[in-house]
Amino acid sequence: MEMTAKQTWIDEAWSKALEKTRSNSRRIGAGFPHASQGGQYVLEGPNWWTAGFWPGMLWQLYAESGDESLKAIAEECEQRLDEVLDGYVKLDHDLGFMWLLTSVANFKLTGNEASRIRALKAANYLAARFNLKGRYIRAWNPWREGEDNSGIAIIDCCMNTSLLFWASRVTGDPRYRHIAEAHMDTVLEHFIRPDGSVYHIVSFNPETGEVTEKLGGQGYAPESAWSRGTAWAIYGLALAYHHSGKQDYLHAAQQVANFFLTRLPEDHVPHWDFRTSGATGDLRDTSAGACAASGLLLLAGQVNASDSNVYRNGAMKILESLYRNYGTWGNANEEGLLLHGTSNYPENRNIDVPLIYGDFFYVEALARVKEAGPFYWE
Repeated sequence: MEMTAKQTWIDEAWSKALEKTRSNSRRIGAGFPHASQGGQYVLEGPNWWTAGFWPGMLWQLYAESGDESLKAIAEECEQRLDEVLDGYVKLDHDLGFMWLLTSVANFKLTGNEASRIRALKAANYLAARFNLKGRYIRAWNPWREGEDNSGIAIIDCCMNTSLLFWASRVTGDPRYRHIAEAHMDTVLEHFIRPDGSVYHIVSFNPETGEVTEKLGGQGYAPESAWSRGTAWAIYGLALAYHHSGKQDYLHAAQQVANFFLTRLPEDHVPHWDFRTSGATGDLRDTSAGACAASGLLLLAGQVNASDSNVYRNGAMKILESLYRNYGTWGNANEEGLLLHGTSNYPENRNIDVPLIYGDFFYVEALARVKEAGPFYWE
């Protein structure tokens, strides 16, 4: 009876996400949504770091539904990204977010050779951002003239290393994997605190590799615990273990997952930071919950039965709460699938709104429960 009830809400959730995405696709088309404002997704340029999530969600839904209209839009998004890939100057560490969910997805599903080549180009550009002295992949380019952020690495890049692992696998060249593992080893050494919480930003001296500072970034404070950064770490470390088989990554993924799960509120959807004070602590981040749920489901398949139950049950509680308490299924005036995402609180940008990456990870996590892959990080 319990499995029947569980399957019922999962199927309902999937059906409603598919229906809403089909409706949204008629307006968004091959655009690049980021955050919803006033019920409608604002479209960004193809160089923005979230450009892969909309086509990635379309591919995920197409893989299960066979809806050719979704596939056509995803392919057009991928083609639009060529101007960024070939233009070079606007590329940064988020090449994984952008080309895993577009070109790698296309190649996995259709065998498209042009998509394989696009993804390999992106992997080469990502590998070129590796700093040998500090053993990290550099994050951003300068935001303004004269700025030097060549020593910055961020926890988000845990997810981008999957592009390098993929490139090693399809080419047979271990160099990409070596860079990915070197970066992830640096994550183990410098980003994860003993209690399983993580730093968003670590600053290195780019000439010597010495750590100079650890920063809160999009979290509340340097020593706080930004929930989406925690989710990036859970998922990224589980993926690194999936690709490499290195036990240190698995143990760290469990350490971070245990921190995350034991600090969730009663409805299982995280606040935007696990260590805040005052009114700011009331804000949720559904995108952190959705990302963590997908990562926890991957992790559940990597550990012993007892631990597996903990992570799978935790993921299912998050997912069901997102569906029942944060979904927009009865609201035709809201394009986002999930309410109450928090993008960047310290900069007061896109607070308490739907976020496209929250929608993507929610759909992906549902697909994991349904065993409706493939999954483009793996």
